[in-house]
Amino acid sequence: MTRRFAVLVALTLLAAACSSSDDTSTTTPSSATTASTLPGATVTTEAPVVGTLANVALAAEEIAVLEEPIALAARPSSPNLYIAEKEGTVRVVKVTRTEATPTEDAELTYELQTTPILDISDDVINDAEQGLLGLAFSTDGRQLYVDYTAEPDGRTVVAEYQLGDRDSIDTDSRREILTVAQPYANHNGGQIVFGPDGYLYVGLGDGGSGGDPEGHGQNTDDLLGSILRVDPNVGADVGADVEAEDGPAYLIPAGNPFADGVDGLPETWIYGVRNPWRFTFDRATGDLWVADVGQGEWEEVNYLPSAAGFDAGRGANLGWNQMEGTHSFEGGENPAGAILPVYEYSHADGGCSITGGYVYRGDAIPSLAGGYLFADYCVAGIRAIQANGGVVIDQRTFPLPTDRVISFGQDGDGELFALLEGGQVLKLIPG
Repeated sequence: MTRRFAVLVALTLLAAACSSSDDTSTTTPSSATTASTLPGATVTTEAPVVGTLANVALAAEEIAVLEEPIALAARPSSPNLYIAEKEGTVRVVKVTRTEATPTEDAELTYELQTTPILDISDDVINDAEQGLLGLAFSTDGRQLYVDYTAEPDGRTVVAEYQLGDRDSIDTDSRREILTVAQPYANHNGGQIVFGPDGYLYVGLGDGGSGGDPEGHGQNTDDLLGSILRVDPNVGADVGADVEAEDGPAYLIPAGNPFADGVDGLPETWIYGVRNPWRFTFDRATGDLWVADVGQGEWEEVNYLPSAAGFDAGRGANLGWNQMEGTHSFEGGENPAGAILPVYEYSHADGGCSITGGYVYRGDAIPSLAGGYLFADYCVAGIRAIQANGGVVIDQRTFPLPTDRVISFGQDGDGELFALLEGGQVLKLIPG
């Protein structure tokens, strides 16, 4: 595969599922007493509270309706929500907090702004699994990053834009961080997120078709079938309109498992994934949760504990295409040292494609604390599991009117949102 970007090695690191399924597997226990520096997180040295799913009453409130909302992110220091539409636009939902009175609690109101703050629809292929697929903000909120399938050849592009104080974007500041050729039109990944370490994580599917015919998942010399970790902060000497092939588009963090380029590409952080839709960090612990879409029988959730709040998943092999969940795929065997999912569910109940979410760390639903929420594209409802030390101890499906959940989002307070294919954006609230 041709790589159109330059690579430098950074000299220093930043400071340091269906409810009827009983299949689980064990991973290494997480350090439960460490703090996270994830933006908006509450730093704690105590073990996070774990709720009881049986006591949870969950409901959903519609806050906006968009055209194919696909990703939602919060900008540090702003109360607003930022939503990517699959066709190639980013829109703002203005959030206003009313003052509490002696008789009424403070309330939040949500107002969808009419004009997108970014429109790259002319550059985006929007077809099935292609489109504008992800967005993320830098930890200081000054840059917006987008992940999309680009015209005319369907390659994956991650680009950076500079933001002003009032949600204005300087489109001339566009800087292409990463571009990866895609051999097929499916399994494009698309999730991008800044981790507790301040680095940018980029999810790439196995390149598509079915069964990973080109063997990308187990090939560490190929970016496909991987989750990457890069440092896009290359310094002031890289200015606007610098394309990836023209200079150092990003740095390689020294802690990457193949940072020296031996035994694998230096960008690779995790490999052996089929299509990680989506992956997120627990804002209280730094643990990494990866929902990987299955081939034809099993959907899986992978739990990768952090060490002292950082390095969750470093060098992990999640087994694809030798394994689908905990099951052999076409006669394969789990690779030596590969990590099996903490949870899986079969397609027997109508499920078809997992949509990964977040560990709940908000204040509105205390009994949901520590629960990992996710959904399935083909089955209505929100699902949740509770895990302790890498072992699922509770699971539940909430029968909410959430047909075809295609993504989740989290605001600065840790409250969660579900994005539906029909355009609705729902806030999860106490029932």
